[in-house]
Amino acid sequence: MMRSWILPMLFVLSGSVVAMAQFFEGDPGIAAAILLVFLALGGMNSPLIFPRSVAEPEAQRRSTADGRPVVFWRPGCAYCIRLRIRLGRSARQLHWVNIWRDPAGAAVVRAANDGNETVPTVVVAGRPHTNPGPEWVREQLPSA
Repeated sequence: MMRSWILPMLFVLSGSVVAMAQFFEGDPGIAAAILLVFLALGGMNSPLIFPRSVAEPEAQRRSTADGRPVVFWRPGCAYCIRLRIRLGRSARQLHWVNIWRDPAGAAVVRAANDGNETVPTVVVAGRPHTNPGPEWVREQLPSA
């Protein structure tokens, strides 16, 4: 779990150091702006913007039962963030598996991508799709 917070913590700490330096140089406005930018980067790369992750076996079981896709992701992945943001509220309908927290999920991703942990990998009806577009993923959701 700690591994998924390393990048966000680095952003916040780095931003704090740079902002503090600007503040002591007499530029409190610039310091505040820098700190806000780094806090935003930390937040975007944190696990907080993603729906709660489940373990791979549980995600597969749920997907089989309700027909919803499983998304394998990891914190700090720009493509995962893009997918999550562009899906909007639809993202809550998917089953999300953080491959840094779930070794079984990482193994599924490596098996689907020639040994690479390329994310996001979306599994629909047992077939993996690497870095699909958000519109395509939205189309794969079962109609209500």
